[in-house]
Amino acid sequence: MSRAFTKEDDSQQPPIIPPRPALPPNTPNYVTPGGLEQLRAELTALEAERAQAEANRENEADRTRRLLLVNGRISALTARLTSARVVDPRSQPTREVRFGATVTLTSLSGGKPGLVRRFTIVGVDEADVGAGKVAFVSPIARAVQGARLGGQVTLHLGPKEEVVEVTAVAYE
Repeated sequence: MSRAFTKEDDSQQPPIIPPRPALPPNTPNYVTPGGLEQLRAELTALEAERAQAEANRENEADRTRRLLLVNGRISALTARLTSARVVDPRSQPTREVRFGATVTLTSLSGGKPGLVRRFTIVGVDEADVGAGKVAFVSPIARAVQGARLGGQVTLHLGPKEEVVEVTAVAYE
């Protein structure tokens, strides 16, 4: 891109460091063993990225900006790793929905009776709705935690309520 389309002082602006996923105040940072490994792998990748940026001496302004960004991300990730409390899902009660559970819900009332939902309750850094992993602080996870196999739970989905049954609980 031509320098004509950039501000001269762009390199002087501090980089915006993307925040980690939100964790409510005074809430423990629970993670699964797999989630802890993901965080450690992310840290290793960021450290490699930092080493690569440190070695690049072509453009000092870009190098400095890149290092500020990577070091900020490493700092946020290190804080998250330091506060992590690993919960082994295999230690949870097998007939009750807790952290680490893969839960299957079947709708009994509401918009679509018979609709089946399946998701795993994980830490905030592990959450990936597309992969069926929801954070333990999400509304649906909070609604079902503590429910027992065969129990019924009322979900508040916007203005509508839906009654679901816990049809399966598994810890992998």
